[in-house]
Amino acid sequence: MAKASNRTESSSTPAGQSQKEYLDHLKKVNDVFYDQTKIADQKAAYIFTFMVALLISSSEGRNVFQAQRYVEGSWPLIVLSAIMVAATVLALVSAILVVLPRRAKGTTSLFWGAWHSHRADLLKAAETGKPDYLFNEYLLNIDTLATIAHAKYRFVTLAFRALVVMSLAYLALLALPVA
Repeated sequence: MAKASNRTESSSTPAGQSQKEYLDHLKKVNDVFYDQTKIADQKAAYIFTFMVALLISSSEGRNVFQAQRYVEGSWPLIVLSAIMVAATVLALVSAILVVLPRRAKGTTSLFWGAWHSHRADLLKAAETGKPDYLFNEYLLNIDTLATIAHAKYRFVTLAFRALVVMSLAYLALLALPVA
């Protein structure tokens, strides 16, 4: 019964309360999207760290970058080494592209780099009590964060897939008989 009365109360709330709920929801979405951009950066860092550690700690991983292997090696060794090099380069470049700064259309007062151009607008909205200002700022910032997160996760996906190919090529190289 308590649940039913809560639903009734929330559905009969004044319009001002409803606006506050929408603004609170926008704040939450903004926070979630911001966290997702940070998580994409963390994933790229993990991929990058794993790859560098593998290449530094493994002589087989370092040897795929030596020209002598491609001149004197057997065809399976050459093909697997080339696959590993290509996957390694793709994964490294993709991981770096994840963390590069991103730009999107428009800025808001929530972006530190555009604060100087939005400060006066915020103060004016606060003085006039313009209710839609905050709503629109969060909405535009969410659009921007969604665009950035989408681009970042596209490169995270590419880096992860390249890491899988690199790892499989590495394991196949380890399984090859020593000549």
